Amino acid sequence: MSAAAQMTSTMRLSRAVTAVPPSGIRQFFDVVSQMEDVISLGVGEPDFGTAWRVREAAIYGLEYDPADETLITVGVSEGLDLALRALLDPGDEVLIPDPAYVAYPPCVSLAGGVPVWVPAPARDAFIPQAEELERHVTPRTRVLLLNYPGNPTGAVPDRDALRAIADVVRRHDLVVVSDEIYDRLSYDAPHVPFATLPGMLERTLLLNGFSKT
Repeated sequence: MSAAAQMTSTMRLSRAVTAVPPSGIRQFFDVVSQMEDVISLGVGEPDFGTAWRVREAAIYGLEYDPADETLITVGVSEGLDLALRALLDPGDEVLIPDPAYVAYPPCVSLAGGVPVWVPAPARDAFIPQAEELERHVTPRTRVLLLNYPGNPTGAVPDRDALRAIADVVRRHDLVVVSDEIYDRLSYDAPHVPFATLPGMLERTLLLNGFSKT
């Protein structure tokens, strides 16, 4: 047995880590890895450089100071983890519109927070409604976690819907962690970054990357 394997077999993991359920996505990859002659198209990892015209098209409609307002991470999941650990004290609540990406609640829990599901049903086009967010705000609410275009629903709130959400954020002094990794997969209307809404730049941590684009 290698030293790393021995360490893994004897190390006591935290209760927070052991309480996280297995990822369905990871289980799928585990099954695929045991199959022969399978080519995975699940993760975009090209083996060639990105053309400059593509890089220029990916420039976002926001300006940040690269010295003090940006942080480059391995991926958006790592950025989310760091953001939550920096923002949350034990017991702080994070509002998560439901349905949502499966990793969000475990990330909140591992950062010491409490995930709070906010229904965003099909009748509302899977877009969180301001009044529903209001109903789930408590004195412990610290963060609103947004993701749009949404995974797994593809939901894209328009500017009016985002303004209504921003009003709730302002009223309850919340911080928004906005995962906009799918921003280039919006086809019916231009993507509206949450931080561009009035008063939201200083309240928003924007998560974005290159992999999905």
